[in-house]
Amino acid sequence: MISQRQATIARMSYTHRQPHAVVARASAALVALCGLVYCVHSPSGTAHADANGRVTCEILENGHSASGVVAILSLKDEKEVATSSCGRELSVAAGDYVAALRLDGALDGPEQRQPISVKAGSTQKLHADFPTATLEVRIASSGRRAAGIAIIKRNGQQLGTLGSGVAAHLSTGTYHIFVRYRAQEKDLGEIVLPPGQQRALDAVFE
Repeated sequence: MISQRQATIARMSYTHRQPHAVVARASAALVALCGLVYCVHSPSGTAHADANGRVTCEILENGHSASGVVAILSLKDEKEVATSSCGRELSVAAGDYVAALRLDGALDGPEQRQPISVKAGSTQKLHADFPTATLEVRIASSGRRAAGIAIIKRNGQQLGTLGSGVAAHLSTGTYHIFVRYRAQEKDLGEIVLPPGQQRALDAVFE
């Protein structure tokens, strides 16, 4: 026979264990729910990632590695969809685009464009080599170096200016050079810059 004292101890022991059992059942239910949520949402996330392709690019200047960027443009209106520095992988939705590759540091801001087709889960590798030359204009007055500016034009459009003695990279081609010093101006005429040339011009003022 179980005494009254033993029965009381048994009931107290059962009552003490009951919260732990409830917690265990709740934890198991939470784990099961989390698993269900993962199963429902994980495939869609994976499908979204797989719907994208990747674009990488390499920029060269006269055959040597250089810095540049790539911009992905829509075929319809040439609106920029994505952009990145070359050397970094760019994620783009699968489809047909125009890629604009641009060389950093050149005064005329050269750009090369090419059509591309980005496929889901694959990588599209782009390449552009920009032929350039270096131009420097040295300004002098009364036998001394002087501060002035050189105005660089191509096809009648001003591309930029250079300070005296400052060298700049330009795409190969034909340019018209004007030089200003104080209230004076000189027309140095047209010059042709072939690939890799380092050209220096002198403008002497009274």
